[in-house]
Amino acid sequence: MSFELPQLGYAYDALEPTIDAKTMEIHHTKHHQAYVDNLNNAIKGTDLEGKTIEEVCQTGTDKPAVRNNGGGHFNHTLFWEILTPGGSKEPVGNVKAAIETYGGFDKFKTDFSDAAKTRFGSGWAWLVKNSDGSVAVTSTPNQDNPLMPVADVKGTPVLGLDVWEHAYYLNYQNRRPDYVTAFFEVVNWDKVEELFNK
Repeated sequence: MSFELPQLGYAYDALEPTIDAKTMEIHHTKHHQAYVDNLNNAIKGTDLEGKTIEEVCQTGTDKPAVRNNGGGHFNHTLFWEILTPGGSKEPVGNVKAAIETYGGFDKFKTDFSDAAKTRFGSGWAWLVKNSDGSVAVTSTPNQDNPLMPVADVKGTPVLGLDVWEHAYYLNYQNRRPDYVTAFFEVVNWDKVEELFNK
């Protein structure tokens, strides 16, 4: 079964002014669609066909086309899910408790923002759930993610921020820190909690 571009749960303009409609439309229909198409081509006829995207990320990273496009598909699918118009402002439930144990919401926001702002070139910032239920903040280059064996910090991603220029350049130009700050206005913490509890 081929991977497909997921539908968004909101309109392209729903996240304005944090993320503009044109960026959302191009990001979803062009960039993410290309990752899906290229991933399907890369796994066709291989033992990765029929595996989940998580399994592809965990086992297919020795093939550059699978690593880049599989990561791109997983990362963007999660990214769309954890965004919501208006945001929900702060964590809830078990993820809130884990962030409190980590050092509190303010420390998390500072560390996460620093990870996003200091990622050289293109990449992602992550909040990951560790196997013991604790959380960690990390970043990865390009379309890598913490599911991959190549990641410096491994875990289950529950929150991710795309810091590729295509994610913010139309609205923020070279002001990545402003984009990172604004991101917290549209985080769907209920969805983050759902992912954390899986």
